[in-house]
Amino acid sequence: MVHQEFQIAGKKPGLQVWRLEKMDLKPVPSEAYGYFFTGDSYILLYTTKAPSYYIHMWLGSESSADEQGAAAIFATQMDEFLGGGPQQFREVQGYESNRFMGYFKNGVQYKKGGAASGFKHVKTNDVTAKRLLHLKGRRIIRATEVEMSWDSFNNNDCFIIDLGKDIYQWCGSKCNRYERLKSTTVAIGIRDNERSGRSDLHMVDEGDESDEIIQVLGPKPDIPDGSKDDEADRASKRTATLYMISDATGSMKATLVSEASPFKQADLLLTECYFLDNQADKKLFVWKGPSANAAERNAAMNAAQQYIKQKNYPMHTQIQILPGGGESTLFKQFFCDWKAKYDTTGPGEAYTIGSIAVVEQIPFDATALHNNQAMAAQHNMVDDGSGEVKIWRVEEGEKVAVEQSSYGQFFGGDCYLILYSYSLGGRRQHIIYIWQGLKCSQGELTASAFLTVTLDDEMGGTPVQVRVTQGQEPAHLVSLFKEKPMMLFLGGTSRKGGQSQPGSTRLFHIRRSTTGATRAVEVEPSAAFLNTNDVFVLKSEGSVFMWRGLGSTEEEEAAAKYVADYLGGSLKEVKEGGEPAAFWSALGGKKEYQTSKSLQNMVKPPRLFGCSNKTGRLIAEEVPGELTQMDLAPDDIMLLDTWDQIFLWIGKDANDVEKKGAPKIATDYVSSDPSGRGPIPVTTIKQGSEPPTFTGWFQAWDPKMGDNVMANFT
Repeated sequence: MVHQEFQIAGKKPGLQVWRLEKMDLKPVPSEAYGYFFTGDSYILLYTTKAPSYYIHMWLGSESSADEQGAAAIFATQMDEFLGGGPQQFREVQGYESNRFMGYFKNGVQYKKGGAASGFKHVKTNDVTAKRLLHLKGRRIIRATEVEMSWDSFNNNDCFIIDLGKDIYQWCGSKCNRYERLKSTTVAIGIRDNERSGRSDLHMVDEGDESDEIIQVLGPKPDIPDGSKDDEADRASKRTATLYMISDATGSMKATLVSEASPFKQADLLLTECYFLDNQADKKLFVWKGPSANAAERNAAMNAAQQYIKQKNYPMHTQIQILPGGGESTLFKQFFCDWKAKYDTTGPGEAYTIGSIAVVEQIPFDATALHNNQAMAAQHNMVDDGSGEVKIWRVEEGEKVAVEQSSYGQFFGGDCYLILYSYSLGGRRQHIIYIWQGLKCSQGELTASAFLTVTLDDEMGGTPVQVRVTQGQEPAHLVSLFKEKPMMLFLGGTSRKGGQSQPGSTRLFHIRRSTTGATRAVEVEPSAAFLNTNDVFVLKSEGSVFMWRGLGSTEEEEAAAKYVADYLGGSLKEVKEGGEPAAFWSALGGKKEYQTSKSLQNMVKPPRLFGCSNKTGRLIAEEVPGELTQMDLAPDDIMLLDTWDQIFLWIGKDANDVEKKGAPKIATDYVSSDPSGRGPIPVTTIKQGSEPPTFTGWFQAWDPKMGDNVMANFT
């Protein structure tokens, strides 16, 4: 029999929460989302627009074993009701997953008691409240109700003294500005959600306590230091072990498949279930093969909990259950060759509809760029490229001006600096592109970095810096050359006297981007590089062919003619399917190439990481949930991954260790990605000088956010 609460489960996108009361599911009112009684267990369901489903079983630190067992049964039944496709998570109070915490951007609150003790969820407008909340965490805020006593305080953290009509945010002498700012969201949430705006907020620094606080807490003693090792922010570790599960419905056995990551996707048989044990980070993944028997699939949670007991792991070890085909990014990072169903290689891009496409695509319109930051961000265009362009080539440690007639031509043996200047909102803005050829020397790479710093200083330290590896040019850079295509040569140099003789056979791949700009990229002269969606120019001894794929555009054909004129020779147009023998002969014979005309853009949800050495070592930690401007910590370096672009955001208060180490984190992050993206542009941005290509990823960007938040306090 289907539980009546399942009838409403997953019917619309968003979060649904149930609490176990007398071994039954009872819905939690939406105004109480984010509040959890420590004596209870909960079931949470998050549904995306696709839809795809995420089921979380939350266990309070004081909940009973019977209640926890009932929660596991309900989670399994809900999984079955939703077709066996949801990801399942076991969450333990204080050790919740990033995905779970991402549902509550203002943090979670742990309240004493539970349903068995008669405790109800939040009483709205309760001006008689009297409680003390300890706020912990930088990226993830957890508010725990503690004893109303000075003994609960420390000077590293923030606390909320909730007296009903008055809410005091007390900040320890050693907490920083960002922790203070994040904590204000909790205080504002209590005022707005629990008191309907009827409470007054007060900001109190340690040592400036009012008479009202002293009256409640008594004389203030010396406040001790708190723990610097914040359990809420743990570094991700990629060491793991892989086991195959057998007899999961009876006496569970785990057979070792691979002792250490990275694993191979072929290790996972579709007819079996597996444990991926990441104990270094206190995580256990359970992978359910799509062809495994139903009994084993349904027993996955019990098998995982049994495994934790056998291994004597902490009971707060996170458990995540994944159906085959619904793997999370964290799971796939342990595999060196993971390929999803729709992944492609080469210049083609993959596309999926539904479970992956969570970001709305916005068509490009150059005339609307300044008024549509979301468009600017998705297409990586600060404007239409009509500003002022200056280009220098790095040569013997100096920058040498490139002749304007050669603008748009980039040789793989060179490094270039491109300074782009434009006006935005009445202010002069600048971007420095550092283009690095794949065959340039190490000395030129080093010199390009030094010359960029010098040029940045000359421009007042305000330019956005974008490091670009050959072949990974962002749309805006390509657009700077107006009607001409941006031409990228495999090797060679543009410096006088340094040119080498190109090969007798050359092949150029021409593609137009969604913004209308076109690139002509020299590739190896082989038929394997052809693509039915694009145009190619082939130069061989005595002939120049323009090959038009069935899915090519007129704009690409026009760019191809420009390339043919540059190469010289008599142009012969060839349609796909009507190639002469000389064409195939020049390419070394026919070969299989990309013939699918369904290539479209994959919309990947952006990911945000904080790079910090606050714990004594430089680590990168992912920020959970939807992106918000509040997630950008002024005392850190933030890494924003938008799939085809990496942004490094430098907070005003970031220290030198973080500034020096963040670029390496960005490089390591991309190189270790199982999808094999390869080198992609890395843009460095300073706080206060963010371009719309960055701010557009954050809804309702507010340049005065910090001041506006603090205006809530008296």
